Amino acid sequence: MKTSEAVLRALEARGLTLATAESCTGGMVGTALTAIPGSSKSYLGGVVSYTNGVKAKLVGVPQATLDAHGAVSRETAEAMAQGARKAIGADIGASVTGLAGPDGDGSGKPVGLVYTAVSNGKKTVCREHRFSGDRAAVRRKARNALLHEILEFVSEA
Repeated sequence: MKTSEAVLRALEARGLTLATAESCTGGMVGTALTAIPGSSKSYLGGVVSYTNGVKAKLVGVPQATLDAHGAVSRETAEAMAQGARKAIGADIGASVTGLAGPDGDGSGKPVGLVYTAVSNGKKTVCREHRFSGDRAAVRRKARNALLHEILEFVSEA
């Protein structure tokens, strides 16, 4: 069974819904979930928040967080997960933000640095990753990491 199918089954079994906010993956997590028939029972939707403006305006990441820590940070990933959950009205929010390359963002942070977060409003889990490979590989690894982390989070709920 694919991880995306396992995520949806776990959500449905617990009567939970999910929303996502994606940056470096550009909607790959949402695509993986919506490829499964019946996904709308548990997956409510997502925001591709590729720019800081969208992160702030649509997902609710405080501008102060973006200014202090940047788009690629633990603080921003956590705020994105919490913001997606609130904005879309889901039980769980999940997010991914990072530098897929091939170039950096001028912050000095390395290409391949990715943060993923999952939140239910009471608990937020955030992880830092260092992925190698080209842009496509980093994006794929980031998508897979977040799907696994959502599954782990839901399974513990």
